[in-house]
Amino acid sequence: MSRLFLRTLRDDPADAEVPSHRLLVRAGYVRRVAPGIYSWLPLGLRVLARIERIVREEMDAIGAQEVRFPALLPREPYEASNRWTEYGPNLFRLQDRRGNDMLLGPTHEEMFALVVKDMFSSYKDLPLSLYQIQTKYRDEARPRAGILRGREFVMKDSYSFDVDDEGLERSYQAHRAAYVRIFDRLGFDYAVVKADSGAMGGSASEEFLVVAETGEDTFVRSPGGYAANVEAVTTIVPEVQPYDHVPPAHAENTPDTPTIETLVDHLNAVFPRDDGAWTAADTLKNVLVTLRYPDGRSEPLAIGLPGDREVDTKRLETQVAPAEVEPFGEAEFAAYPALVKGYIGPTVLGEKSETGIRYLVDPRVVDGTRWVTGANVSGSHVIDLVYGRDFTADGTIEAAEVKPGDPAPDGSGPLELARGIEMGHVFQLGRKYAEALGLKVLDENGKLVTVTMGSYGFGVSRAVAAIIENSYDERGIIWPREVAPFDVHLVVAGKDPAQFAAAEELVAQFESAGLEVLYDDRPKVSPGVKFKDAELIGIPTIVVVGKGLVDGVVEVKDRATGERHDVALAEVVGTLTAGH
Repeated sequence: MSRLFLRTLRDDPADAEVPSHRLLVRAGYVRRVAPGIYSWLPLGLRVLARIERIVREEMDAIGAQEVRFPALLPREPYEASNRWTEYGPNLFRLQDRRGNDMLLGPTHEEMFALVVKDMFSSYKDLPLSLYQIQTKYRDEARPRAGILRGREFVMKDSYSFDVDDEGLERSYQAHRAAYVRIFDRLGFDYAVVKADSGAMGGSASEEFLVVAETGEDTFVRSPGGYAANVEAVTTIVPEVQPYDHVPPAHAENTPDTPTIETLVDHLNAVFPRDDGAWTAADTLKNVLVTLRYPDGRSEPLAIGLPGDREVDTKRLETQVAPAEVEPFGEAEFAAYPALVKGYIGPTVLGEKSETGIRYLVDPRVVDGTRWVTGANVSGSHVIDLVYGRDFTADGTIEAAEVKPGDPAPDGSGPLELARGIEMGHVFQLGRKYAEALGLKVLDENGKLVTVTMGSYGFGVSRAVAAIIENSYDERGIIWPREVAPFDVHLVVAGKDPAQFAAAEELVAQFESAGLEVLYDDRPKVSPGVKFKDAELIGIPTIVVVGKGLVDGVVEVKDRATGERHDVALAEVVGTLTAGH
């Protein structure tokens, strides 16, 4: 450590939002260069290499072959797949000295498809799986949480190529099983959840989420085993309800009720019901947003949903991708005088209405459901407005928040919500990119068929942070043994030359036994500082050469459990190798 390129910090970095960000910087694994961009220092690079090794071993085990594409790419393949436009501002774009448009690769479906097209032409060449571990670039609008959400990151992306859907299913299951082994070896607390394929397309999609309170993704699970991210949860559609007994819709004065809460209070005070109190679930609120498309077009969208639900932005963005969702501001309201803020009703919404604004409703809004909603007049709401009788919509949309206790779509019980970090995503991608780029082979009958692809991503650099989010304490990082930068952290706790001599002999013995050692040989650093650094850095086993040396023993400490015990100097190597 007297020569190691390392500087530990006692204080947290000012911009640290999550434990992994705080600890990686404090322990000297990474250093910030710019928002979302980090340098990897020696300790961090060793962890990254160990994770890469695990990923390579498991990918090689299923017969996948490693390749390496450039990060700097021409525009044309991404133009063919339309992702030059669809990626919008998330794409790093540049020009070379000749004025040719280039990009920094965010992901490489196009490159994989083109190289297979260039080299293979027969069904006899398939199935094939290729992968790479390489740096990717995405111009995140809000990089955060250190290396968990950066603009430059290391990713493993792999792709399978098959003649038919049955082959794709086999390749998908092989990759999925490899991911389970990778996640198990990395020591993650994780969940495999059904996911929405989004802009990637494809017939099946699952996410591997590391369970963590600091995760950006919300997912759900049920007692019966259902698991999905919130974007993929589908609403159980209620039965159509008869409405012969429902009185005609009637507008009522509801002054000073621009919010659901004030409206419900007013309804219970002025229009009490015999069958129970009014609740927010009886109201229909209409939320306006603006959709901004990658080509610059914009479009207003109205969403009708029960008043006890909020619009979940991530669910909405998944439904309207590749458009981005922006607020519906004052200027937009001014362009549509029929929209009365706080009192918007469905009769002025819809593509055939006076506003022409597309109107989509929550799946719970079915024929016969009765609602209290805005009357398009300030201080007035309509009661007993029935869907299918008094109003309709242009379609439905899964944009409402999912709540704890909602029924699982497969009937397996009530849902609970948890937070997770997306670490892996596997898609049955299908033929989208193969068709766009003309990837075809001759089948066994001599007929040209479009190849079907699978796509499988894993966040290698993100894994470094995600492991810490699952494994740390108030003193520092606690690395699982398989990814730790070293196997043993050897500390000399005094200044006696005999202690340093014994430690150096131990280093030689450890290394001969195949253990990698970080040796704290700093002569002028106090034992207290050395111990704090050892716990901060987080290597699984800490060996202390101190006062016990006169009795022929050293202290061995387990970083995870905190357990300490004295071991005879002559036996310490055998003890550690037996447990390694």
